[in-house]
Amino acid sequence: MTQPTTRSGEDLLAAETGMDAVGLRVGDLALMSSYYRDALGLETLSERGSSVVLGRGLTPLVVLEHASGLPVSSRSQAGLFHTALLFDTRAALAATVYQASRDRRSSFAGSADHLVSEAFYFTDPEGNGIELYVDRDRSEWVYRNGRIEMQTLALDPNRYLRENLQGSGDAAPNSQAKVGHVHLQVGDVATARAFYVDALGFEITAELPGALFVSAGGYHHHMAMNTWNSRGAGPRAASLGLAEVAITVPTRADLDALSERLRHRSIPVQDDGNRLRVDDPWSTPVTLSVGEASASH
Repeated sequence: MTQPTTRSGEDLLAAETGMDAVGLRVGDLALMSSYYRDALGLETLSERGSSVVLGRGLTPLVVLEHASGLPVSSRSQAGLFHTALLFDTRAALAATVYQASRDRRSSFAGSADHLVSEAFYFTDPEGNGIELYVDRDRSEWVYRNGRIEMQTLALDPNRYLRENLQGSGDAAPNSQAKVGHVHLQVGDVATARAFYVDALGFEITAELPGALFVSAGGYHHHMAMNTWNSRGAGPRAASLGLAEVAITVPTRADLDALSERLRHRSIPVQDDGNRLRVDDPWSTPVTLSVGEASASH
C-alpha cells in the first residue's frame, strides 16, 4: 500500500490542523437559526448582535451572520459548495439525516459511498450546501500512486436508515459532530492549488476532473475545490453565503511559520495577535487560529 508522498515539513501545515466553524452570511437570521437547530440538531452556543453561533456540545459548527440587502449567491460564482459535518458514529449520522429529511425546509440532494466515508447531502433554505458524513476507519482507505482513492458510489438512504437508526431517531445535540471539511467552488484548480497547497501548506490527497482535494496529516481531505459550476469565476462580489473559512493549527509557532510563508510569496496577511486572516484568490476570507487538535487524525 503506497502512502501519499510528502513534502518538507517546513512548508506544510501541522498534522493536527483541523477545520473550525464555517461562517455564513444569511438574509433571514431567525429562519436559518431555527433550521440549523431543528433540522440538524444543533444548539445555540452564543448570540451577539446579528450573529449566532450554533454547534454540538461545546464545538461550534456554523456562525450565522445577518446581512441585509445582499443578493443570493449565484450558482456559477466562487464560494461555498458545501460545509461537511463529521459524526463519530453511523447511528449519530443516521439520526441527523432522518431529522433533516423530516424538515420541510430541507432539500435532499443525494447520498454516496465515497470509500473513505458515507455521506448525505442537503441544501439549507438559503441555498447553502451541507454534507453530513461519517468516516470509515483509516485502515480501510486505499492508496494508489500516492493518492487516497475516493469514488462516488450508490448509497441507499432508506436502507442506511433502517440499518443504523436507533431509538426515536432524534438527533440529540449531545452526540458529537465537527466540521470535517469545507468544499469550495473556485474559478480554476491550478490557482486553487497554488494558494491552498503551495502557499497555505495543505497536501494533495486526491484529484478528479475539475476538482482538487487537500488535507493536513494524511486525512482524506480538510478542504476541496472544484470548478464544476464555477469555471472561470473571478473574485466574489458581496452576497449571501460563505463569509469565511476557518482553520485551526496547534501552536502559535505554526501561525508564525505560515505568516512568514505567505509574506515570502507577497500574499497580504493580517495578524491581530490571535489569528491570521488572508483572502484566497476569489476574495474568500480564510482565517487561521490556534485550536484543539483535530480529531480526524
